[in-house]
Amino acid sequence: MTSPLSAVRLSGFHPDARLAKLGDGVRVYVVGGAVRDELMGQPSFDRDWLVVGATPQAMKEAGFKPVGADFPVFLHPETQEEYALARTERKSGMGYKGFVFHADPSVTLEDDLQRRDLTINAMAMDAQGLVFDPWGGYADLQHQMLRHVSPAFAEDPVRILRLARFAARFPLFSVAPETLAFCRSMVAAGEGSALVAERVWQELSRLLMSACPARGVQVMFQSGVLASLLTAELAALLYNEPVLDSLGGAEASVWSLEQRWAFWGVACGLSQAQQQWLSQQFRVPADCADLLRLAVLVRPLYQQACSAQEVHALFTQVDLYRRAPRFRQLEAVLASVCALEGKPAALDASAWQYLAQTVEKLPMGDVARQAAIQGVSVPDAVSKARQDLLGQALHDLLK
Repeated sequence: MTSPLSAVRLSGFHPDARLAKLGDGVRVYVVGGAVRDELMGQPSFDRDWLVVGATPQAMKEAGFKPVGADFPVFLHPETQEEYALARTERKSGMGYKGFVFHADPSVTLEDDLQRRDLTINAMAMDAQGLVFDPWGGYADLQHQMLRHVSPAFAEDPVRILRLARFAARFPLFSVAPETLAFCRSMVAAGEGSALVAERVWQELSRLLMSACPARGVQVMFQSGVLASLLTAELAALLYNEPVLDSLGGAEASVWSLEQRWAFWGVACGLSQAQQQWLSQQFRVPADCADLLRLAVLVRPLYQQACSAQEVHALFTQVDLYRRAPRFRQLEAVLASVCALEGKPAALDASAWQYLAQTVEKLPMGDVARQAAIQGVSVPDAVSKARQDLLGQALHDLLK
């Protein structure tokens, strides 16, 4: 068994009473991100547990609940944390599901850590706080390097996306040349096309919400996986460094995922057809897809002087009258697009807010009663009243 790092000791953990029921020869470790984050002095919000030397039957008898019939992962009955048996994997097909797992008491800590993606995620800590690092993760942390653990990295295409996400999360880290070469060879072998859309979006959305999305997309582009998921033309369009740099700026730091997705697409110049295809390709959630659709749709109108009728049409298209918060999200995105391009909007954010607030204050009950008296339809009366209010508000803004 590998020796612990002599110069490193972390806070350790208090063994759960249920773990004692597994037997004297069983060893339990915290592995992966929790160890990495503690070594970096960063908070970690969850822990992954590894159990070496136990059997599935012993886990069940100790009260742990199996996650699935063929996967050696168990849930603690109280905390619901995951405890995985040490295992090895053998590639059996394309994609991230094409594996056969082997888990029994003979699988060692080193065996299990060897199957992990990056060296910085392949460290373990025992209850005394001793850190076990058979694959050089601590050195790579110190040198700020993202490096694959073993040739097994090439067997799972999701690892390319995880690499990109970690590059976005830790923008000062470099990607080892041999790791990027592995990614390219995986894409060339067709592994990129085996990625499941939902898993792609899961990793991509976390990348977009990271500190530096530009670094993550750069890795996706350089590895070739972005083009394999889309087309070479669309990948080149989306790999727009000024746009991606803006996503990592101070203004975008408070944006929602919907806003970041919409800004990326509209600022890169996606057409209506392209944004629709992209949202379908990645199975993008409805809120994200809809904000991008609206951003592409109303962007031309946003950058020109508008009449009251055009503003009313815009508000109707974005469903302002029922979903005012979404318009505020959209307005922030489009304002940032204009600023990036150096083409100021016809109206600034405060002006759009003023217009939106003006029509939101329309006394709908009064309008409906007056429509009934005059014998006109309520929708037509409301539309005219809104346009009249907007006309007066535009006059006040521009005088």
